[in-house]
Amino acid sequence: MDIPRIFNITESAHRIHNPITPAKLATLGAALRLETGTRVLDLGSGSGEMLCTWARAHGVIGIGIDMSQLFTEQAQRRAEELGVADQVKFIHGDAAGYVSDEKVGVAACVGATWIAGGVVGTIELLARSLRPGGIILVGEPYWRQLPLTEDVAKGCLAGSISDFVLLPELLASFGHLGYDVVEMVLAGVCSR
Repeated sequence: MDIPRIFNITESAHRIHNPITPAKLATLGAALRLETGTRVLDLGSGSGEMLCTWARAHGVIGIGIDMSQLFTEQAQRRAEELGVADQVKFIHGDAAGYVSDEKVGVAACVGATWIAGGVVGTIELLARSLRPGGIILVGEPYWRQLPLTEDVAKGCLAGSISDFVLLPELLASFGHLGYDVVEMVLAGVCSR
């Protein structure tokens, strides 16, 4: 099992596989008020930058699951490089349907909600690993305004306009499932 080869080729040099900067990952970690020993699950962990840097900065422990053998190996090397290999573990596997053996304080899926068929399915999957009072972290693109044409949507790396919803609809999807949105960090913007 592996992701399509094109992603291994185009993203092999990326530490972060989403349109988010290291500074914004740090901001997100601070916003979550991560405490030493917090257990984190990261589904679709890519090259492990989020989990590794949070382990170093906040003392979290956790597991990352990614279907790319290359990215999993890079994540393990990054953990060693940052001196957190004893705090984090990376598994090459399919994150779809993965449920942690131990309940976690933060269950995350940033930029890979396709693993459970979208935001709603991903929230439901993450909730199965979450301890009471824990936090679900989801990273998902949304439209600031609907693109005028399908070509504009494709220029923003979407397959079509219907791939994403407007922010109010995205926020409402959390509420419909009984969750409150308590923090947002804006990653990147397509301005075409």
